[in-house]
Amino acid sequence: MTMTERGASPEAIRRHYDVANEFYELWLDPTLCYSCALWEEDEPDSMLELAQLRKLDFHARQIQAKNAARVLDVGCGWGSLVRRLVETHGVRHATGLTLSDAQAQWCVQHPDPRVEIRIENWLDHRPAAPYDGIISIGAFEHFAKAEWPDAQRIAAYRAFFAHCRDWLKPGGRLSLQTIAWGNVDVAHVKNQADTKFMFDEIFPESVLPTLADIIAASDGLLEVINLRNDREHYTRTCQVWYQRLVARKADALKIVDLDVYNRFVRYLKLSAITFNECYSGLLRIGFRR
Repeated sequence: MTMTERGASPEAIRRHYDVANEFYELWLDPTLCYSCALWEEDEPDSMLELAQLRKLDFHARQIQAKNAARVLDVGCGWGSLVRRLVETHGVRHATGLTLSDAQAQWCVQHPDPRVEIRIENWLDHRPAAPYDGIISIGAFEHFAKAEWPDAQRIAAYRAFFAHCRDWLKPGGRLSLQTIAWGNVDVAHVKNQADTKFMFDEIFPESVLPTLADIIAASDGLLEVINLRNDREHYTRTCQVWYQRLVARKADALKIVDLDVYNRFVRYLKLSAITFNECYSGLLRIGFRR
């Protein structure tokens, strides 16, 4: 793919994720997981950290990570998954890719010799050896841009799946978690003010896939072995994040200005609504080479 066919630029990624590590630490859980948790029914909101660890372990099991030699995390954030892989699942070496300088710096300050963090686009990644498994949580939404026609967008997704196939050992697995459009008229929803706010102010140069996009893009490259839609889990995750941020408003305003605080409050509130009203879904999909 050429440079013009890449998804969100490093600048667009950093606009959101590099606000301030200390800001995110206020309202995320101690793992700094910034993606949908995996909740048990009737679990109290105070168990957010446990629900996030459950999510990490789910993806580890999806790729059969126990005692694996090499695992790749595409979009590693603050490194919660790669640390969990080596500390809990016996993975001998975990590589994480991010485009966020702030996230990478946080990981550098919490080093582990079994973990390698790279500020690198997946398109530029050249592994030294094949991986036993690959996980990507909350990055797929940044692989294409809203203004691209359908064919170009699906081609970008297909390039990702082709890279994963080439990076994996025979029989190796990919576990993907991504927000996706729900059962809605996407063309109509894209033009709504709240949607424009989300993609102009919160996640610029990004777009949601549909389930059909993902299936078309992976067809003939990887075998789909399981699929679940956990949109209710993201409704709850966003609600808990919103409550935690509002409760720490005074502390937040010592780190960011009021405009940034208000933008995040609106974004978290809107996100909870979009998942609750089925505008968006949360897909967790297992693939096998």
